[in-house]
Amino acid sequence: MQRRAFFLTAALGFAQATKKTPQVLLRSSWQSVNIGDIGHTPGALAILDKHFPEAEITLWPGKLGHGSRELLLKGYPKLKIVEGSVGADGKPTTPELAAAWARADLYLSGSGSGFPASAHAVAFRKATGKPVGVFGVSTDPVSGFGGKRRPEGGTLRELHEAAVRLPAGDLDADLRYIIDQSSFFYCRDTISRDYLRAQKVKTPILEFGPDAQLGMSLRDDAKGFAWLKAHGLEDGKFLCVVPRLRYTPYYRVDGRPRAKDDDAKDAINDRTTEQDHAKLRDMIIRYVKATGNKVMVCAEMTYQVELGKQVLVDPLPEDVRAKVVWRDTYWLPDEAASIYSKAQAVVSVECHSPLIAMRNGTPAIYVRQPTDTCKGQMYRDFGSDDWFFEVDETNGEQLWSALEKIHGEPRGAKAQVRLIMKRVDALQAQMADAARRACKV
Repeated sequence: MQRRAFFLTAALGFAQATKKTPQVLLRSSWQSVNIGDIGHTPGALAILDKHFPEAEITLWPGKLGHGSRELLLKGYPKLKIVEGSVGADGKPTTPELAAAWARADLYLSGSGSGFPASAHAVAFRKATGKPVGVFGVSTDPVSGFGGKRRPEGGTLRELHEAAVRLPAGDLDADLRYIIDQSSFFYCRDTISRDYLRAQKVKTPILEFGPDAQLGMSLRDDAKGFAWLKAHGLEDGKFLCVVPRLRYTPYYRVDGRPRAKDDDAKDAINDRTTEQDHAKLRDMIIRYVKATGNKVMVCAEMTYQVELGKQVLVDPLPEDVRAKVVWRDTYWLPDEAASIYSKAQAVVSVECHSPLIAMRNGTPAIYVRQPTDTCKGQMYRDFGSDDWFFEVDETNGEQLWSALEKIHGEPRGAKAQVRLIMKRVDALQAQMADAARRACKV
């Protein structure tokens, strides 16, 4: 404990004597089994690079597996990456992390669900007294397991109504502390924002700020376009479809032990997987028969590679299945961005593939499951209402109807994407400006 305190004190003194440019410590990269969680980090880096270019960024990652470290360093060769955690004494466990805390003018938490690693933000604030800010998180007090939460989730309307009616003391004390202490707190959906407003948190800036994934500019055209050519997928003449279970089976994804709620989650998945994906198959059949185009079934999370084959490809009629290309490997978000850029549209039950698609100019439909927290509200918040569907309130015909309009009026659909991204870009500029002002240098 004394050794870690020495590292932090010494590093603070050195940093005060040598500081020249704004230093941002970005806490992000929560996991690498999801291209959306990988993409949060290059998204945040792109926003800062565009709107706060004078800042020097140090990444404090969660997990950088599946090639995500190489992806980041290839796209941002000047990026510094520090490893370490926080000990029981509230101090960094490595000298390099202690030095990063000392250099930092701002601790910036990247996008994620429920303010990831909030305890580390608390420790940073208490140890250094320096500013903390948050770039686009969701704080859903209703969905999930434990207490009075709802394992089956609900529609966004239901979640909003329930969230704002919760008693004023509902927010966890440590979470309230760090939100109150934050220089800015951008929620990636207005349900989270409205809940925190109802909880009367004291951060001076509590606003909607889009998921950082929407900022990601990295692409791998060479790899992506070669894959398309090898599989006979032509520019603007194919659809990408992404499946999802209502609850991610993490014990299957990364080998972690089964948790106490996994049996209940598995039961929900078993009961709903077929009914959810039958609607997507219906849409695929209608699309293929009406357009003659192909469909690419792909994954946002590692486990969805096989899931896509099981629930979307194999059950299709033989004549339709002949038009479907199954992506049988996981990928990184830069290659996904390149492939999505050439698709006519992306239809996804996962939340982040549509964001990657729209950043690259491609229309995208998000089909939300009721267990997928309140983050899907972001689509309504940034103006994508026409392409948003609650899975329990829609069917394959309705999904095809929205897709048919995109197919019939591609220029209009792409113009709609540009309008959405214009709003997103303006909001991202505000987020970066808040980071600059918080640095006070």
